[in-house]
Amino acid sequence: MSQEKKTAGESAASVSKKTGRNMPQAVATGAVLVVIILACILIRIDAFAFLIAVFMVLGLWELRVDFATADLHIPVVELWICSCITLIASFYASDHVAVMSAGVLATSLVVTIASSFPHRLGGRLSRAVTAKQVAAGGPVQGIQTPEGLPGAGGRGNSFANVGVSLLTTVYIVLLACLIVLPTTFGGHPAAHAFMVIFLPALGDIGGLFFGSWFGRHKISPKISPAKSLEGLFGSMLCSLIGSLVIFACTYPMASWGSIWWVAVLMGLMVGITGIFGDLSASMIKRDLGIKDMGHLLKGHGGVLDRVDSILMSAPFVTLLLLATGL
Repeated sequence: MSQEKKTAGESAASVSKKTGRNMPQAVATGAVLVVIILACILIRIDAFAFLIAVFMVLGLWELRVDFATADLHIPVVELWICSCITLIASFYASDHVAVMSAGVLATSLVVTIASSFPHRLGGRLSRAVTAKQVAAGGPVQGIQTPEGLPGAGGRGNSFANVGVSLLTTVYIVLLACLIVLPTTFGGHPAAHAFMVIFLPALGDIGGLFFGSWFGRHKISPKISPAKSLEGLFGSMLCSLIGSLVIFACTYPMASWGSIWWVAVLMGLMVGITGIFGDLSASMIKRDLGIKDMGHLLKGHGGVLDRVDSILMSAPFVTLLLLATGL
């Protein structure tokens, strides 16, 4: 019996080494997330919208800490307020797109003004920045007090602060709204939620295992050494299979003659956009000199490490559904 446990432990360690993750933790965390998301989608779609708002708030805090490690400031409180109002209002409004557009533009204006003013870093943020820099093996000078951080309270980085604040508005607020938007049209809110959430997640799983076991040809070694063409193939394959299953469970077989190509296109498209969502997040992390966006989700890193492919895929899934009237 002890020999079997030892063999199982060695096997788990081998898989974790190949994938670069603590796989037992990652699987357990992923299972909990799936249960929570499924419950919100199947019980009441409104709960799904509020769940996305919660993830959005957590993601904004992660970016607040990540940018602070590079002496960049985003007005997180203003972003929390404006983003939640925008997402919830666009979900319940009769004209979802118009309200979403107005909300994103208003958020952009508010954060542009707010990020231009001097700022101070609180004790909690300073401690979070310290932990982030220590985890990355970087310098920790000047982190003992909020006033000690370089540039804290100054205007030297005003333009950079405005830039990263507007980037955050697009990357988090707009794309999070586009995760929720497909649930408001087409008459299949649960199926659309599955498409926008679980297809990129399946692509991540396929890319992870195909890349770790078969990866030889790197896509962009300087940005993300682990990403390979073999992983891209696995991502597209798993997304395609998931798309076909969701469409088969949602639309009657009589209509498949005219919509089968949508399922195929969506699966292949999400497999590609998911990989590039991951690469985009890797570019941000590499520029900031950090390994993970956060640490909230054990085995995955932070919330943004888990949803980067979902965020990048959301506008493409939404546009395809709108264009085809599904």
